[in-house]
Amino acid sequence: MANRIVLNETSYHGAGAIREIPAEVKGRGLTKAFVCSDPDLVKFKVTDKVLDVLKEAGLDYELYSNIKPNPTIENVQTGVAAFKASGADYIIAIGGGSSMDTAKAIGIIIANPEFEDVRSLEGVAPTKKPSVPIIAVPTTAGTAAEVTINYVITDVEKKRKFVCVDVHDIPVVAVIDSDMMSTMPKGLTAATGMDALTHAIEGYITKAAWEMTDMFHLKAIEIISRSLRSAVKGEKEGREGMALGQYIAGMGFSNVGLGIVHSMAHALGAVYDTPHGVANAILLPTVMRYNADATGEKYRDIAKAMGVQGVDEMTLEDARKAACDAVAQLSKDVGIPENLKGIVKEEDIDFLAQSAMDDACRPGNPKDPTKEDIINLYKELL
Repeated sequence: MANRIVLNETSYHGAGAIREIPAEVKGRGLTKAFVCSDPDLVKFKVTDKVLDVLKEAGLDYELYSNIKPNPTIENVQTGVAAFKASGADYIIAIGGGSSMDTAKAIGIIIANPEFEDVRSLEGVAPTKKPSVPIIAVPTTAGTAAEVTINYVITDVEKKRKFVCVDVHDIPVVAVIDSDMMSTMPKGLTAATGMDALTHAIEGYITKAAWEMTDMFHLKAIEIISRSLRSAVKGEKEGREGMALGQYIAGMGFSNVGLGIVHSMAHALGAVYDTPHGVANAILLPTVMRYNADATGEKYRDIAKAMGVQGVDEMTLEDARKAACDAVAQLSKDVGIPENLKGIVKEEDIDFLAQSAMDDACRPGNPKDPTKEDIINLYKELL
């Protein structure tokens, strides 16, 4: 079987990188942007940083901000209608995963209108045409949606999130500008950073992992582990490290998948609107312990990448424990809750577990869980 790697056509990295957008737009012969950004970013004028660049270059745009933190089918459908009415021919997605996921779904449906019900995009949808061109500008260091072939939409009616995987949705240009992330509050920096670490760890141990993606994931674990505490303190070096680390993690996991941390987190987001990064961070150490005996020597590598000393002299069991403990300590140091108390209601656990079992990320987990295993993992965190 051949291993496939799908990445952006072009990516820019570094403070001030948004200044490169006009040249990309003009070089591609594009005329009007449909700008997708969430209401808070518009309110606090983060979106304006890109809009000002467009104005200075004389580039036309229309702003769409009907986007929730866990974007819904309705957000996508109203976005499709707004895009059609706008006369735009490309999309600029500014924000975290919510803005970029909404933009991906809109762009795919515009190019493939037979999927306008949105639900039919779940899983690996048989779309025929690439999305309208998307330029993605992340404002959080975590989701890496700017470099992935995945997006997640919430079905409010059915109280579930569904994952869409489509090579046609990847942004043609990613602009990773740490200045765009400088206004993130501590809590959001911590949550999105732990989301990025979850991507790197789950991507490293997933069934489809191979040498090239292992390279990405180990480097991402190293960069995130040394940068996140600093980023949460608001330090420039930490912010820049997280901007790069989360992108490198995305280069890997987008091409090999994830595991049940994400499956279980998606269920929490759909039922309780739990922030995705917080859900991942709470779940990660516990699920890592569950998966440990199916990961060979990989936890030893994770522990070393996280800076644990003396790992080579440890027994395999001790090295696995060291990796799990290092993740739990990092999560605690950046202020993530240690359990699901106050989030999960015990009467919902059966539904949550079934949702996790049905999730598209679950088959990639290194160990095949039963529904009972998932139930027990949720209960362990109560």
